[in-house]
Amino acid sequence: MHKKIDYSKELNPAQLEAVRSTEGQFLVIAGAGSGKTRTLVYRVAYLVENGIKPENILLLTFTRKAAEEMLRRAAMLLDERCQKVSGGTFHSFANSVLRKYARLLGISNGFTILDRPDSEDAINLIRARLGYNKMDKRFPRKSTIAEVISLSVNKSEPIEGVLYDEYPQFIEWTDEIAKVRDEYKEYKRAKSLLDYDDLLVFLKDLLEKHEEARLALAKKYRYIMVDEYQDTNKLQAYIVCLLACEHKNVMAVGDDSQSIYSFRGADFKNIMDFPRIFKEARVITLEENYRSTQQILNMTNEVISHAGEKFEKNLYTKNRAGNLPIYVDARDENSQSKYIVDKVLKLREEGRELKDIAVLFRSGWHSNDLEVELANRNIPFVKYGGQKFVEAAHIKDVLSLLRIVYNRFDQVSWYRALLLLRGIGAKTAERIIAQVSASQKPDIDQKLMGKSADLSKLMEALNSADIQKHSPAQIVHAFLKFYQPLLKEKYDDFNKRLNDLDSFERIASRYESLERFLTDMALEPPERSIVEAGIKDKDDSRLTLSTIHSAKGLEWHTVFVIYVAEGHLPSYLSLEDKDEIEEERRLFYVALTRAKENLFLLKPHLDRSARGYLGSGGSIFTAISRFLEEGGILHRFAQTEGADFSQLGEILIEDPAAGTEGRKPDRDFLDEIKRFYRDH
Repeated sequence: MHKKIDYSKELNPAQLEAVRSTEGQFLVIAGAGSGKTRTLVYRVAYLVENGIKPENILLLTFTRKAAEEMLRRAAMLLDERCQKVSGGTFHSFANSVLRKYARLLGISNGFTILDRPDSEDAINLIRARLGYNKMDKRFPRKSTIAEVISLSVNKSEPIEGVLYDEYPQFIEWTDEIAKVRDEYKEYKRAKSLLDYDDLLVFLKDLLEKHEEARLALAKKYRYIMVDEYQDTNKLQAYIVCLLACEHKNVMAVGDDSQSIYSFRGADFKNIMDFPRIFKEARVITLEENYRSTQQILNMTNEVISHAGEKFEKNLYTKNRAGNLPIYVDARDENSQSKYIVDKVLKLREEGRELKDIAVLFRSGWHSNDLEVELANRNIPFVKYGGQKFVEAAHIKDVLSLLRIVYNRFDQVSWYRALLLLRGIGAKTAERIIAQVSASQKPDIDQKLMGKSADLSKLMEALNSADIQKHSPAQIVHAFLKFYQPLLKEKYDDFNKRLNDLDSFERIASRYESLERFLTDMALEPPERSIVEAGIKDKDDSRLTLSTIHSAKGLEWHTVFVIYVAEGHLPSYLSLEDKDEIEEERRLFYVALTRAKENLFLLKPHLDRSARGYLGSGGSIFTAISRFLEEGGILHRFAQTEGADFSQLGEILIEDPAAGTEGRKPDRDFLDEIKRFYRDH
């Protein structure tokens, strides 16, 4: 005997409306912390409980884990029938469908799927075959070419447009990269290979060009649900519309205010256009928040109210207690770091575990100074969205140069430094190291010196009589001038790494001793020390450092958002583009809505040494973020504190059912969908 669920008791009115809405088109705008997943879980159970066959339900999510968890929870609510619902990612669904219909597309149903490293290797093979590995001028590496081709597919943009936005230094190679793409397509076709993007492209082609298959799939999947619809790219949204154009039973769930992944190809317009495509769609808004205090929600509501295009919503909670968000005007970035560390230690003394606290930032390099401060204070942390500062390859490169200054017999550092140099290979590097190790100062014979002009420049710097008398910052500054041309040669995304090098120089300026600076840079991770000491209490947890992009969907008791300043949040890269500014606003909104009880917003005053994102000699943004200025948000919804520390030292989807004869296709609506996506 099957369970009966009291939906009206388990759900709030808006959630209940969404769950009971079964026949037709629905757009559920689920505000942050409003129980989106709970709503989807209960809707799966409701459909099954009301006689819909599980195999007729399709739940599309962005991770396999999300689909499995939703169906597991639905089965616990109702019964094991919910586990038979077809749930998974767009790519896994495409894989299952294409295995059956491959012949219609002229491909083998025994195709092999290439993962990203495999794709890059194939592209590298083609790159070499075309002779682009021996160009006089720098040609992009395999990983960059793979990224450009993938973005072109997912954004439905030409190669030139992607290069202009993401890799402008390679715009001159537009035709050559397009040639690599075309050869790559032919390579895959000849060998029955599909990469991740091909799965979506071929599924779209199947639905668009083969009516019999589309009708069979429409008959099988009569109830379609799509999670995180704001994160779909144009190709995925088109696939959803093609799948649903016969029965028009589709529910898209998402939050326009949390559309922040355009750099991956996600298109904000998809969620806004849903009611324009499905003209009878009903919009259901989930506004009751189960995460944050009302004081935090008041600020977040005001921030997003200034968005140019949005679905209206006003988040509220029954949790009326709590503190106002706190805005901290810090003297500089190190004062910002020290303020956070002191607050974290205070919270820990009050019984709050480190894992309940997070520091969020727009760009990975924003946490560089904080990471050093946390290491110095022995506070364990984990970082999401970019490597830890001292683990980044380009920081290790510069550190190897400094370690040679400090200890000319450091063979490991010599080896890394020498392999950076143009004209120096592994064997030559070993011969140079042997000579250096045998001499009292780093002298190298002229024959080896002739191998590389870079080597001569390096040795000239190292043999400077008073280099060890310089301050760490002066030594770093000198080596950065030497290293930056090598950085551009070694990394296609060198421009994204420059801010790390500026941070490195600023951190070095706080030290008088090179030995102390190198020691602090080489500290063992604090968490390793804790484990080795056998401490297994609550201090075993770690503070979270995360980019805002990586924090989406997560929550913490206390959240610090740092660098809330113009040029940082919003990013200086977005300042000339209205659409990008709007995405930056949504990004800020996501950051604010991660906090349950405490929210801290910090802005350091930056000095002339902080030239990172503008380049040497640029003016510095010190103004507070516009997102806190609009409508007087800061003064209305936060309290202000100062911080001056200057004195402180695959889814398995069943085969589509047959028997579609006698069904009249809705060609008018199909043509309308095709026109819409062609015109947009």
